[in-house]
Amino acid sequence: MPLTITEIFRSIQGESTYAGLPCIFVRLTGCNLRCTWCDTAYAFYGGARQTVDDVLARVHELADALPEQGRQAIWLVEITGGEPLLQPETPELARRLLADGFEVLMETSGERPIEVLPAEVVKIMDVKCPNSGEFGTFRMQNLEALGAKDEVKFVIAGRRDYEFAREFLAAHRLASRVHQVLFAPMAPDPNGAWAGLDARELAEWILADHLPVRINLQLHKIIWDPAMHGV
Repeated sequence: MPLTITEIFRSIQGESTYAGLPCIFVRLTGCNLRCTWCDTAYAFYGGARQTVDDVLARVHELADALPEQGRQAIWLVEITGGEPLLQPETPELARRLLADGFEVLMETSGERPIEVLPAEVVKIMDVKCPNSGEFGTFRMQNLEALGAKDEVKFVIAGRRDYEFAREFLAAHRLASRVHQVLFAPMAPDPNGAWAGLDARELAEWILADHLPVRINLQLHKIIWDPAMHGV
């Protein structure tokens, strides 16, 4: 069954512990959630139908394959959305990318089962905070499917979100379950729909509470225009 793809592009990884690395992004179309701060609503609809082979061919093209060295110039691929796990062929795409020698990251909302993915995939999984508009959608069983390479992210719009994330972190011992817990200040909307959270304020809360988390800024929005697609 083909996948529905919004875009495939090469850029700098903007988030997670992989921030700053060259990366190829495969953005799948469709999402069943409607977060108030969503910055990729353009991926909700449309897209083009492509087979797994089509996607792999494009990824290899963007990776600037170096056959004489037996490797790719870019080795990192992120599958994102929308919500990529809505599409049944996504786990097969991940397996094929791994078999071709790529390290694979998967950005997911936390609402879909993640155990369908190969263990080698680095899951970067959201837990939706109260101000997201999708609070309570997190699938608690996903905590048991997390591995030592995976990361959990909270997008934080204000103090209420911060306190929820702080308590969730402690209650589920997230710091000992995963490679990294990410606290991301909600970025301001380029069109002024929301103001965002000052990263300095979030940093001060984290320091005051001595939390074992990494503050997660969206590096691509610092490098390029925050409204730009395909970066």
